Amino acid sequence: MNLLSLWPISLMVRHREAEAARINLTIPVNSAFWRARQKKSGELLYVVIGDSAAQGIGASKPHRGYVQIVADRFAAETGRSVRIVNLSVAGARLREALAIQMPKLATLLRDAEPDLMTVSIGANDINSFEKERFARELEELYSQLPSTAIVADLPCFHIPQRERLVAVANRIVRATADRHGLTVAPLYAVTKRQGIVRAVYQAAGDLFHPNDRGYAVWASAFLPAVSSRAQRIRARAAPHPLP
Repeated sequence: MNLLSLWPISLMVRHREAEAARINLTIPVNSAFWRARQKKSGELLYVVIGDSAAQGIGASKPHRGYVQIVADRFAAETGRSVRIVNLSVAGARLREALAIQMPKLATLLRDAEPDLMTVSIGANDINSFEKERFARELEELYSQLPSTAIVADLPCFHIPQRERLVAVANRIVRATADRHGLTVAPLYAVTKRQGIVRAVYQAAGDLFHPNDRGYAVWASAFLPAVSSRAQRIRARAAPHPLP
């Protein structure tokens, strides 16, 4: 094989590695953004459980991730301001969500139930997937969620070996959500529909996290359920007619 023919591939690999290193440097930046965002008041409370995708890692700015898109739509459709409490942690698997994020959620729930809640977790578990552990940890997590939570299934990876594992994981997600009466956002179907070419176009430089375009696609998986939730809140707030 001509070694020169490997040069473009070598450049691509080096570029991807450089982009991954650059994107990793944004993790504390995005985390600080969401901590500051949490301090802003709002009439409605939106709580987020998740991993780096919920942090908006890979987007040009943290607010261009799916969480802010969802919050903006919720605010627009309810006509009320929204406070975002983003409990997500970059790199989190189910076990980290249980250990770090769920205790914070329990504290919040002592005061009030969120008006909106989205949960997208489990994609990082695919790297070391164990069906029984995934099912056990997901059951523990979903059992602690309020009934109004919107839970996403895992996104499409577009890689056959990973896709087989994702299929197993998503069957568990849907069955567990059904047992607990939780709404499932069809993240897998929405991302699979993009196809491999558009998936690359919608990925950040590390070819793992979404970019701004990719996060708009992610948000679209949640928006129908978010609109339904907004409609119920509007109905609840509407004045009752006099008899």
